[in-house]
Amino acid sequence: MTASEKKIAVVLLSGGLDSCTTLAIAKTQGFECFALSFDYGQRHLAEIEAAEKIATRFGVLAHKTLKLDLGQIGGSALTDDSIDIPIDSTEEIPITYVPARNTIFLSLALGWAEVLGADDLFIGVNAVDYSGYPDCRPEFIKAFEQVARLATKAGVEGHPFRINTPLINLTKAEIIKKGLTLGVDYSMTVSCYQANNKGQACGKCDSCKFRAEGFNAAGIEDPTYYQE
Repeated sequence: MTASEKKIAVVLLSGGLDSCTTLAIAKTQGFECFALSFDYGQRHLAEIEAAEKIATRFGVLAHKTLKLDLGQIGGSALTDDSIDIPIDSTEEIPITYVPARNTIFLSLALGWAEVLGADDLFIGVNAVDYSGYPDCRPEFIKAFEQVARLATKAGVEGHPFRINTPLINLTKAEIIKKGLTLGVDYSMTVSCYQANNKGQACGKCDSCKFRAEGFNAAGIEDPTYYQE
């Protein structure tokens, strides 16, 4: 394979279970991966530390962590310490939704992809076992692909971008089983909304519950480190 034939992808890597599995899938599909993480003002940086370890484990060509401060606009329990993380939320779209987060993240990933000459972006969004976030739906991904075609030099010149969402129709259990076949070590990942500085999970938030239920449904021992 010549340099011009190499498959290059930018993979959004949060440090959580889904994004780690997505990176493993991209690698398995033969992509040379560039990983992109965000320090966006979230409650803890344990997931960023996890992302760094995961990026090294999978041998990405480069890993960038961009610093944003979405806390300045607020509106989410993940970026505003004055809003409690909900337990057993009954809201259709819970307060842990971060306004426009995936739109912002994909836009920055798109910019890097255009610079790298990459046609593919990977994001671990899921429309089955998730919290009802609107920017995790197939409709959003399809719309963003259209934006990418219209808003970039590459798109205008006939090189459209693909937004790959390999997990979008999988249950959490199916994601876990898939990752294990690809050699993912889920003990490296951090999914909790309010993990401590050691990366230990609370075991109570929605994200922890979806994760625990996934391991249980998959019949796999949960390797998550929980707070005592």
